[in-house]
Amino acid sequence: MTTTTLITGISQLATPPTPGPRRGAAMGDLLQIDDAAIAIVGASIDWVGPRQEWTGRTDREIDLQGRAVIPALTDPHTHAVWAGDRYRDFEARTQGASYEAILAAGGGIRSTVRATADAAVTTLTALAAPRVAALVASGAATIEVKSGYGFDPDAELRSLEAIAALRATTAARIMPTLLIHLPPENLADRPAYLRAVCEELIPEAARQGLAAAVDVFIEREAWSPDDAVTIFAAAKMAGLPIKAHVDQFHAIGGVAACVAHGALSVDHLEASGDLEIALLGSSDTIATLLPGVTLHLGITAAPGRRLIDAGAIVAVGTDLNPGSSPLFSTQQAMALAVRLNGLSPAEALTAGTANAAAALGFNDTGALIAGSRADLLVLADQDWRSAVWTLGASPIERLFIAGQEMQQ
Repeated sequence: MTTTTLITGISQLATPPTPGPRRGAAMGDLLQIDDAAIAIVGASIDWVGPRQEWTGRTDREIDLQGRAVIPALTDPHTHAVWAGDRYRDFEARTQGASYEAILAAGGGIRSTVRATADAAVTTLTALAAPRVAALVASGAATIEVKSGYGFDPDAELRSLEAIAALRATTAARIMPTLLIHLPPENLADRPAYLRAVCEELIPEAARQGLAAAVDVFIEREAWSPDDAVTIFAAAKMAGLPIKAHVDQFHAIGGVAACVAHGALSVDHLEASGDLEIALLGSSDTIATLLPGVTLHLGITAAPGRRLIDAGAIVAVGTDLNPGSSPLFSTQQAMALAVRLNGLSPAEALTAGTANAAAALGFNDTGALIAGSRADLLVLADQDWRSAVWTLGASPIERLFIAGQEMQQ
C-alpha cells in the first residue's frame, strides 16, 4: 500500500498554475493558496488545495507551522565541470581588461580548457560535486551541467563522463549537455575540427547516452551562425535537441538561426536588440537570462522586461562557471533577475521554475499540481516573495526532491 504524506501548516503556497512553458504576461499569473496543504504519494504530488478541503487518507503529516512553499527550482544553465581557476582573469578585469582582451591574451575560457583537458574524470567529478551541492542547497532540484571545456572530442567525452558520475553524488536530477564551446584558434584548423565534432563527437556522445542536448556558443570569437547550423544538423541526426549561447557580446544572427531550426533555448541575450526580441516573442524557443554574468562582468543586462512584454518565454539560470559567473546559488540568480533584468517577483518565480524546466525539455516539475514531481521548497518566511527578495543569505528552510526531504 502506498503511503500518503500530507504537508500542512503552509501559510502561503505560490506556484505557476501548470507545468510547461508560460509566456509573456502569463508569466506573472501564479496560483496562490493560503492555509494550503499538499498530499504526496511516492515521488509525486497527489493533491494540492486549501487544508480544510483535504478528505483523503493521511498516513503521515508534516506541519510546517506557517511557512510559505514554492516549487523547487531548476537551473537550466551551468558549467559546473571545470578544473583550474580564473583568479588572474578576475584581477585583470578589475583593472580594466575586457573579456575579449583576456581571451586574446591566452586567458579566459582557453585557460580553463587547458586545465580541464588535463584532468582525469575522477578529478573533474570531485571538483564538481561541491558546486552541484551548493546549487541544491540554494533550492535547485533539477540542474543542467554542460561540458565545453574539453576542447577535443576525447576530452569532451571525459567531461560528459564526469557529469554522468555526478548523479551518484546528489539527489538532484542532472541534465547533461554537450557544449561545442570554442573552435581552434588557427582558422585553418577549424574545418577539420568541425567535421570531428559533427561526425565523431556528437554521434558518440549520443550513442553512449552521455548527452541529452547539444549547445553551441555563437559569437564573434567562437562559432558563426552557419557553423552552428551545421552542428544543429548533426545533433538532430543523433536525436538530440539543440540550444545555444547567443548575443553575449554581439548580435551576429544567432537568435535567428536558432529560432529557424527549432532550438529549445537561447541563453545570454545581453546584446539582443529589437529584431531578436521580436523573434523570441513569437517563437517557442525559450529565452534564458543569466544575470550572474551581468553582475560579474559588468556588462549590459539581457532585456528581460522587453522580452516578456514581447510575449517571449523567459527562464533564468546561474551560468555557474569560473570566468564570467561564479554564482553558486540558483535562488540568487532568480533574485538578481528582478534587480537586473526587470522581472516582477511572480515572473521571476515562473522563470526559475516552470520555464527553467521547460528550457531543459521537462514538463513534470516546476509547478505544484497533482501529477507533478514532488519537488518543493519550504521557505523560512510566511511570504513566498522572500524567495526573490533575499540577497546574501538563504531564504530556504527545507527542500523536498521527488517526495524525499533533503538534509540542508
